[in-house]
Amino acid sequence: MLAQAQLDLKRYQTLVTQNSIARQQADDQAFVVQQYIGSVQLDQAQIDAETLNIAYCHIVAPVTGRVGLRLVDPGNYVQATSSTGLAVLTQLQPITVIFSIPEDDLPEIMPQLNAGQELGVIAYDRANLKQLATGKVSAVDNQVDTTTGTVKVRAQFDNTDNALFPNQFVNAHLLIETLQNVVTVQTSAIQLGSPGAYVYVINPDNTVAMQQIVTGAVDGKLTQVNSGLTAGQRVVVDGTDRLRDGLHVTVAAANNQGTPAGGTRTRGAGQGQGQQGQHSGRSQSAPPAGGQ
Repeated sequence: MLAQAQLDLKRYQTLVTQNSIARQQADDQAFVVQQYIGSVQLDQAQIDAETLNIAYCHIVAPVTGRVGLRLVDPGNYVQATSSTGLAVLTQLQPITVIFSIPEDDLPEIMPQLNAGQELGVIAYDRANLKQLATGKVSAVDNQVDTTTGTVKVRAQFDNTDNALFPNQFVNAHLLIETLQNVVTVQTSAIQLGSPGAYVYVINPDNTVAMQQIVTGAVDGKLTQVNSGLTAGQRVVVDGTDRLRDGLHVTVAAANNQGTPAGGTRTRGAGQGQGQQGQHSGRSQSAPPAGGQ
């Protein structure tokens, strides 16, 4: 009917230009076309309403995730106003981890984020031993928690292997910067005293000497040494409480433990001889490279 009315209107408009019919007849036909257009739109609205009702009869998940245990069983009494659903759907891929960092680290992190640089995050298990997944920082909170002096950071992980589980406790390691070709030493070898930070260096004649150092970044068991040590020097890493300058030590049963941060490390049980009696300790070569 709409198509026929539009065709008639086209004819009437042509006849009006030829003065063959009254203009009123063409105007009336134009309103008939508008009436049929409204009828078609009304029918389409009814179709859309029924389509929506059909959609409400199906439960469709907006994301891919894991469905938890059902919250409603057959036979339970439910009401339309109840806020409890049938089940909870949790998205696993991707998944985010929220952790806190000290506010003192913000000057090192924010300039990189503001410049659009991606900061990597590694998630470890509760024991902080097994690596679970790797991701990147997606957002940083907009204020410091004054009760703890920390800022919350959100990191996103693809979690393709479902290694991360919702509400799981993990240890997040945020990579701020990689330091290339720097001298590192085991953190346990560094002593603090009135002159500042120092280590006991093992000389070629197996005597120890106190050596002041200037430390830099700390990464777990390794600490960067800005000055005071050179790559390859051996330092005492254990049992330094009874050492003093000039004490002779013998490093026994040296055991190569690998190459941390790009260098070689040797550790072994040794004995120191002097007025203080026997002393056992371990020594380490300062590796030539490290990272934070």
